[in-house]
Amino acid sequence: MAQISPEEHMRLAAKRDRDADVVIITGMSGSGRTQAMHVFEDMGYFCIDNLPVGLILQIANAVGLNTGIGRHLAVTCDLRSQDLFGDLTGTLDELTAHELSYKVIFLDASDEVLIRRYNENRRRHPIAEEGESLSSAIARERQGLMPTRELSDLRIDTTNMLTNELRTIIRREFAELSDQQLLDVHVFSFGFKHGMPVEADLLIDVRFLPNPFWDPQMRLLTGEDPMVRDFVLQNDVTRNFLEVWQRLLDVVMPGYITEGKSRVSIAIGCTGGQHRSVAIANATAAFLKERDYRVACSHRDLVLANVRND
Repeated sequence: MAQISPEEHMRLAAKRDRDADVVIITGMSGSGRTQAMHVFEDMGYFCIDNLPVGLILQIANAVGLNTGIGRHLAVTCDLRSQDLFGDLTGTLDELTAHELSYKVIFLDASDEVLIRRYNENRRRHPIAEEGESLSSAIARERQGLMPTRELSDLRIDTTNMLTNELRTIIRREFAELSDQQLLDVHVFSFGFKHGMPVEADLLIDVRFLPNPFWDPQMRLLTGEDPMVRDFVLQNDVTRNFLEVWQRLLDVVMPGYITEGKSRVSIAIGCTGGQHRSVAIANATAAFLKERDYRVACSHRDLVLANVRND
């Protein structure tokens, strides 16, 4: 193994504080390791559950962490690795030697809460031996993890913690993007006459807005055409609506983030999904992008519309 100078250790430690290439999640079984892994998945990490510690460097190289393309790896490891502390210490040295930064998260919870969680989900403790009580397995695991706990960079006690609170802590510590950018937002238009969408988290009916359909010049156009867009957006009814609608979004969207949602679908409907809903969906997407949300916009029923082909 290559020898690392004290200066190089300091340089890599500074890098590790800013941006970890590899995140190793360990700790007590039942303390939330799986939930933590899901958070890293939502943040775009390449994730592997229950990985033997000795394979971390191999997997890191396999997914391209050494290529400088900006990928990150998160893994969970537990005491089913026979010498977790020894293997982990050696692996961290290997990562340092290969100029890969890392952070170790240790999740914990009280024995009482761990017992309750296992009783609720009726799962077997991963290191429990035949005939061993749950409390005995937990005590043995806690004793075996003590050295690893001292090695960790971040310790999180989930005893009185909701899943959303764990998500918030991890995002605050590791996310390179803002909370808004981590929320995957899909805004889409639709026509009520073609059926209600089932996937919408938030649905708004804009059939009360003035309808371009009744103008022969706009009947065969869509909400993406400037004439229709201006007709829909530049009238007092729509202006009043958008003012209220945008205020609502400024309340609802942060609420979705607080609740831990990783994806939100916003459906905007008019009669046929051709004029009003298209224009309002585009305006809604533009507004959310200005608020730094990551937004995709589509129009479900435009393919069914009777439009002019020039």
